[in-house]
Amino acid sequence: MKFGPVVASAALLALITACGSTESGGSPSAAASGATGGKIGIDHPRADSDFWNSYIKYIPQMATELKVDLMNPTNSQNDVAKLVANTQALVSQGAKVMVMAPQDTGAIASTLQQLENKKIPVVTVDTRPDKGKVFMVVRADNRAYGTKACEFLGEKLGGKGKVVELMGALSSVNGRDRAEAFRECMKTKFPGITVFEEPTEWDGGKAASMLQTRLEQNPDVKGIYMHAGGVHLAPTLQVLKAKNLLVAPEDPKHVFVVSNDGIPQEFEAIRKGEIDATVSQPADLYAKYALYYAKAAAEGKTFKPGPTDHDSTIIELPNGLEDQLPAPLVTKENVDDPNLWGNQVK
Repeated sequence: MKFGPVVASAALLALITACGSTESGGSPSAAASGATGGKIGIDHPRADSDFWNSYIKYIPQMATELKVDLMNPTNSQNDVAKLVANTQALVSQGAKVMVMAPQDTGAIASTLQQLENKKIPVVTVDTRPDKGKVFMVVRADNRAYGTKACEFLGEKLGGKGKVVELMGALSSVNGRDRAEAFRECMKTKFPGITVFEEPTEWDGGKAASMLQTRLEQNPDVKGIYMHAGGVHLAPTLQVLKAKNLLVAPEDPKHVFVVSNDGIPQEFEAIRKGEIDATVSQPADLYAKYALYYAKAAAEGKTFKPGPTDHDSTIIELPNGLEDQLPAPLVTKENVDDPNLWGNQVK
């Protein structure tokens, strides 16, 4: 498998080594002299999502690029109890830093407290824990996902009609951020559009059932917002096809669909006219900067809020810092852009 070009590891390591002080985000400083780093433990959140499977495939490449001492990964399969157990096992095996992506952002607080007590920094990917100290959250602005989806559908529907929102899990900060921003945008900018909110818990089977029921009750639905193409795309296309609604954008029966993730399958669906847009959540950059910050933490480096050298911004949280990576809207106009990670995965 080939992946797109990444910043040379030498440049990143030089940045880590050379900077003795920090005035803005992205430039680390040493919190303790003589730090030598250590083993990085990593737990993957699930294996039932095309997005997360892409992220998982990037991890070993990025570990090699950054010369990270990466332990054998575990996978918690969307189960917080398994995440807790996996974390304990990795720490007992010598992990000095933990990388994780807790899907239930409220239930991980006690584990984060235990890791803080043991002076083990934590980097979280894609999700921001509600409580508990984190060294860095590597994440895109999920509220922007909801706003971009709202604006796209609102314009396509001319400000009126019905939309089904296949939500993620509201126990997750990502699900909440996307849902709240979508709801606020629709109420403010497109009050003539009725939104049917369907909490799928990131479950494709639930999404299919909810969408089918909603379309039977409201056959005039003209828009769908999927919180996660990695789990929602296939069932959504199956339901639309079964109802003879999987038609070209110029067909009056076309249902406009916007998604989140940026996986290759979504890009192909955009090219075919089956869906209309997606927000490209950067799986490659999630893997890259999760390990970059984990290595920095192991070496005793620190960061401050501000713009970075990789087109993002570090913001301050009540419980740590968050690097908000860029996530562009992809439509038929830019779906073939070679710089999009979804076009780099073979």
